[in-house]
Amino acid sequence: ALRTLMRIPLPAARTPRVIGVDDFALRRRHRYATVIIDAETHERIAVLPDRTADTLEAWLREHPGVEVVCRDGSATYAEAIRRALPRATQVGDRWHLWKNLCEAALGEVKAHSTCWATVLDAPIYDGPRAQTTLERWHQVHGLLNQGVGLLECARRLQLALNTVKRYARADRPERMLRVPKYRASLVDPYREHLRKRRAEDPAVPVLHLFEEIKALGFTGCLNLLHKYINQGRADADRSHISPRRLARMLLTRPDNLKAEQHQLLAKLTDACPEMIQLASAVRDFAPLLTPHAANADALSRWIVQVRGADLPHLHAFARGLDRDRDAVNAALTLPYSNGPTEGVNTKTKRIARQMHGRAGFTLLRHRILLG
Repeated sequence: ALRTLMRIPLPAARTPRVIGVDDFALRRRHRYATVIIDAETHERIAVLPDRTADTLEAWLREHPGVEVVCRDGSATYAEAIRRALPRATQVGDRWHLWKNLCEAALGEVKAHSTCWATVLDAPIYDGPRAQTTLERWHQVHGLLNQGVGLLECARRLQLALNTVKRYARADRPERMLRVPKYRASLVDPYREHLRKRRAEDPAVPVLHLFEEIKALGFTGCLNLLHKYINQGRADADRSHISPRRLARMLLTRPDNLKAEQHQLLAKLTDACPEMIQLASAVRDFAPLLTPHAANADALSRWIVQVRGADLPHLHAFARGLDRDRDAVNAALTLPYSNGPTEGVNTKTKRIARQMHGRAGFTLLRHRILLG
């Protein structure tokens, strides 16, 4: 069967005007390959055995005629395209731009936990972990104030470089404190009942509460109820909200939010000026993801606006946009996208699972190109 499959001729090689380039894992975190498609017709063009700049550059030199290349934020691919096709237009991936903004927004929401958590009366970590966090912030900023570099700080404190950067980004130690990461619990529907009962009788045994909510339909165990009460979730006036959930509401299209979510979001974003600026920045950036000729100038104004706000995570995001500004401008103004290449990668994962590695890269490449 494999020999029969390998004898099927591949489509005739051609060089499209617009291509999409992306990598996929042959063995995650160890080996990767590159797929190239026609970004206009979504036809597979080539599969390269690795994702190095030299390999992609060699392929591009062998196939002159490419005018537009759609890619993600990979600096390796960007360098290969610059060397082989200096006049070609590089187009960034709008999905990755939004993903990076989401990560930056989540970082800002976490950094301002002490602001919006007070609106919800949500608890903030105040145990040994919080004390260690505050001590590390003072250690990092103490060294930075002496002129010590980030890498040297990491070496002296025996911390990862990215950890030191995260502490350095926070201008106040309170911005390193977080609300607990509580997940949805089976006890949540009975929280109001527990709160009233404990308010009426603070000494009520947990076993009695367990029997009461069990009669109401609770299907969990006694240990789960003990944990819920010990975390203080049963005594809160309202259910807990995590930074990720708040960031999700902040990043969701307003038309898709319910009325109560709009009210909660407005209350939380009004907790401090920085949260108001964050909400405004997200609202202003979202329309730029619809390609339009005026988006390049609008992006410049957006970056200036963000740099004037006290939002360090968004500052880092803006610096990333500036480093790849030409490709970002092309992504926001041209109709091309790297989405079809990502779709081919999704199908490639299914093919790889079906094959279980049999016949290796040669068979995988053949099946990808056959579609």
